[in-house]
Amino acid sequence: MSTAPTRVLVLAGGISHERDVSLRSGRRVADALAEHGITVELRDPDAALLDHIAASAPDVIWPVLHGSSGEDGSLYAILEFVGIPFIGSASGAARLAWDKPTAKTIIGRAGLQTPRSITLPRDAFRDLGAARVLGTLTDSLRPPLVVKPAQGGSAQGVTIVKDLDELSRAMVDAYTYCDVAIVEAAITGVEVAIGVIDTGDGPVALPAVEIEPVSGVYSFEARYNAGETRFYTPARLDAVVAERAASAAITAHTALGLGNLSRVDFMVDADGVPWFLECNVVPGLTETSLLPQALEAAGHDLGWIYSALVEAARR
Repeated sequence: MSTAPTRVLVLAGGISHERDVSLRSGRRVADALAEHGITVELRDPDAALLDHIAASAPDVIWPVLHGSSGEDGSLYAILEFVGIPFIGSASGAARLAWDKPTAKTIIGRAGLQTPRSITLPRDAFRDLGAARVLGTLTDSLRPPLVVKPAQGGSAQGVTIVKDLDELSRAMVDAYTYCDVAIVEAAITGVEVAIGVIDTGDGPVALPAVEIEPVSGVYSFEARYNAGETRFYTPARLDAVVAERAASAAITAHTALGLGNLSRVDFMVDADGVPWFLECNVVPGLTETSLLPQALEAAGHDLGWIYSALVEAARR
């Protein structure tokens, strides 16, 4: 690594529904980098951010911003224009991953399995008649179903529909977070999340984290409240299946053209087939988040690996 002092600006907070998660992630990243000797500034983005970047000229910017403010590619596009290295993915790749229907299409074309689904903009749902649309859906998609916003994270607006009477309410909940909703078949199996990191030598899959929510649903509360979910790292998968899932994560990361890090979520069915659910370009990095758990299970010191990511971005 370079012997020159490295200065990193960590961006956390923002105005999304996941602001608190972002702040927790940002603090964890800042602390890990500081413990490794890197000079870190933690800042909440605001109208003065670009002036601050111009004045302070950090070596690397690490956006740990969840929701549209950090994951839809727009911030990355601005940083690309400014010309300062950053941790993340190219703006175009982030935009593809952020939109779940687009990501599902790309991943399907890459040869991975993804649940059968339909994408419904709010306007189409209303204009075609909600009751008629729901009736058409249930003719070919039977419960259990997953209804979720086409954009967003942390399971906000996501509903597991076990009875058709619940479908209408689930659509309303999804539309609260996004004007487009996805209704997809629920895959029964083991839910796993696989982190992918690239410190400059190509993407590497971390050990899969198996997710077992106490309530049975990996909700927002189950993600960020200690004790609400049991995690197994590495996941309790057969070695062949674990390797298949890791390979699928690399395929998804590569197909979407992602950069330094991502987290790919799968449901592994009884036949050992990983079904792609979604990909997160700004995975949570809190004390209960999945990617840090996988890094620690792989034997990585967080400060060292985060510093390696910074140096890779700087190069």
